[in-house]
Amino acid sequence: MNSPPQQASAENGSPKPNLKKASCISVLMLAYQSLGVVYGDLSTSPLYVYKTTFSGKLRIHEDDEEIYGVLSFIFWTITLIALCKYIFIVMSADDNGEGGTFALYSLLCRHARLSILPNQQDADKKLSPYAMEGSADTWQSAIVKSFFDKYPKFRIVLLIFVLLGTCMAIGDGIFTPAILVISAVSGVQVKVSGLHGNNVVVISCIILVVLFSIQHHGTCRVAFLFAPIVTAWLLSISSMGIYNIIRWNPQIYQALSPVYMLKFLKETGIDGWVSLGGVVLSITGVETMFADLGHFSALSIKVAFTFLVYPCLILAYLGEAAYLSQHHQDIQRSFYKAIPEAVFWPVFIVATLAAVVGSQAVISATFSIISQCSALHCFPRVKIVHTSNKIYGQIYIPEINWILMCLCLTVTIVLRDTNRIGHAYGLTVTSVMFVTTCLMTLVMIVVWRQKTIVAVAFLVFFGSVELLYLSAAFFKVPDGGWIPLLLSWTLVSIMFIWNYGSLKKHQFDLENKVSMDKILSLGPGLGMVRVPGIGIVYTNLATGIPAIFGHFVTNLPAFHQVIVFACVKSVQVPHISEKDRFLISRIYPNEYGMYRCIIRYGYKDLQQENYDFENRLVSEIINFIEMEGENEPIPRVQKSCTCSRNSDDDALDISERQLSYPNHGEKTVQSMHSTEMHIPADGYRERPHLKEESVHILSARESGMAYILGHSYAKATKSSSIFKKIAIDIVYAFLSRNSRGPDVVLNVPHTSLLEVGMVYNV
Repeated sequence: MNSPPQQASAENGSPKPNLKKASCISVLMLAYQSLGVVYGDLSTSPLYVYKTTFSGKLRIHEDDEEIYGVLSFIFWTITLIALCKYIFIVMSADDNGEGGTFALYSLLCRHARLSILPNQQDADKKLSPYAMEGSADTWQSAIVKSFFDKYPKFRIVLLIFVLLGTCMAIGDGIFTPAILVISAVSGVQVKVSGLHGNNVVVISCIILVVLFSIQHHGTCRVAFLFAPIVTAWLLSISSMGIYNIIRWNPQIYQALSPVYMLKFLKETGIDGWVSLGGVVLSITGVETMFADLGHFSALSIKVAFTFLVYPCLILAYLGEAAYLSQHHQDIQRSFYKAIPEAVFWPVFIVATLAAVVGSQAVISATFSIISQCSALHCFPRVKIVHTSNKIYGQIYIPEINWILMCLCLTVTIVLRDTNRIGHAYGLTVTSVMFVTTCLMTLVMIVVWRQKTIVAVAFLVFFGSVELLYLSAAFFKVPDGGWIPLLLSWTLVSIMFIWNYGSLKKHQFDLENKVSMDKILSLGPGLGMVRVPGIGIVYTNLATGIPAIFGHFVTNLPAFHQVIVFACVKSVQVPHISEKDRFLISRIYPNEYGMYRCIIRYGYKDLQQENYDFENRLVSEIINFIEMEGENEPIPRVQKSCTCSRNSDDDALDISERQLSYPNHGEKTVQSMHSTEMHIPADGYRERPHLKEESVHILSARESGMAYILGHSYAKATKSSSIFKKIAIDIVYAFLSRNSRGPDVVLNVPHTSLLEVGMVYNV
């Protein structure tokens, strides 16, 4: 009698522990994999932290009290900034699972209407990633929103602030490989006393050239080695730390008391304050934990840091301090001097491999940042090569790779020493962290709807700590710190000028749209002969008829029987699924054969250069036509608007529908490249189930497709200032000539490309 209930209970209860076990295993696997991608930079910081901190005038204070004070600063810096701020707070501010500076900025743009990207539509807000969940606005969040609405210029100020932090993060791709490789190679001098510093620089440059030369292969082929290398490195430095603590100073743990920080500053004064620019290097790479959130789960990154990375780093710094307390004379080579003689060469090899892994991760992250900037119209279009058909997001940018290599080699040759490179590196690290703190404060108020006192407490506490390190780093500007400032402001200027020129171009297109009344007055033939084929007019406008079409209407005697206005645009969300990629609409009336196609991408989506655009476009238009006019609900179609005329853009777009294919879902790079049409490949006219208009489209497709692109030239007005003329007529013009054109995004064959020259005044 009791067996059925017992059986039911067993059946109902058995999946839960299995699911929990599977979940735990997946989290642990992701945590293990994250070691090679996320923590390569952070875990190798013990190579140079003590050496850089005790450079300069602090060398005269190499006593136990000063060593204890530096150790105390390192411990509390890692604990407060890396553990408390990033792991417990910042990691929660994800944008649909994505992290980084752009994720915070994206959240603010959607919730406070801060976006200055052109072509934003109400239809974009219907995307699932765009959803803005949460309670109603508090009076604090309402004040912030009204402030930006009342003073729109502060949106530009915020954008420049975000770009500054982004450019500092790009600087990591220059300084990280330089300082890691030269720190690892310099360890040879411990065993080979006759090795000159110039030889170390030469060897480091050779390794850097090899490192950047293999970037085009991607990380997918060697990525499986990254996690084991970093794991072996962490276990090595923690084991050495325990060994040095037991052998040299078992009481070193007392230095973790914050009292030693006060004693350190009291005894060393301004020299101790300036040395904090070296202490901050102990948390290089913490921003990567947040930026790489999209590749791993937040829980896996937290588990990896809390239970492995954090304790291993603390043990490594404790052990090195214990060794230094008995060997003050070795402070400039403390890491390699503290390695036991029997394991020196194995540890040296692992250190070199870990330095390469850390450099590789930062270089790949730089490619990703540049790609995001380009998607948000903040950087010229560059060639993006996909290095993996299975792993989405692994990319390689040839131009950026060689520029990074040249800059990295220049920094290595000019500065030559980890101390001076560390001064420049510390400024970039603290700047990025402070930008994140400021953006997080706004996110707390606007997105999380927290009370002002909570957000201000976060800003004051963590911001004051970071400003302390930032002020110390600025003191090193004459001794190498000027390099990241020069690089970052140069990049900010380029990004802002490109963004400004792009917005002005869009504004020109809006002001010079062709009146729809003029088009209607020409009749269905548009005042010309309609030749067979499909003409795709590329435009930056999501609404209205672009000016380049007016040039064709008034100057050419013939045009294609089917006209499609294609607009490739970015939306302020990280990713857009394939089913939401295309937004098709008709330009009224039907007999004109005019359609609009908006292709939407998120700021972390990769616009596929090998994308089968033509077939996919025809497929979407056919599906739109076939589903149009259906009265009964169809699962594959979501109606998004009805027939209406928008007086603002003079365009009659009707029956706009967002096609949703259940079988599409999220796709890998390979599957996106091989998307097949949902229409028959032959015998179009014999297929009675297709509408006559669909057959008309397919017949036009057989006749060929042509692309009409506007080739615009920006020119500053005569009344513009000298700075504006330089920015537009020289800088923006140079960037426009040397950036990739929109035809690359659409994979346009050169034989089918027509360009229309236009000049617009800024």
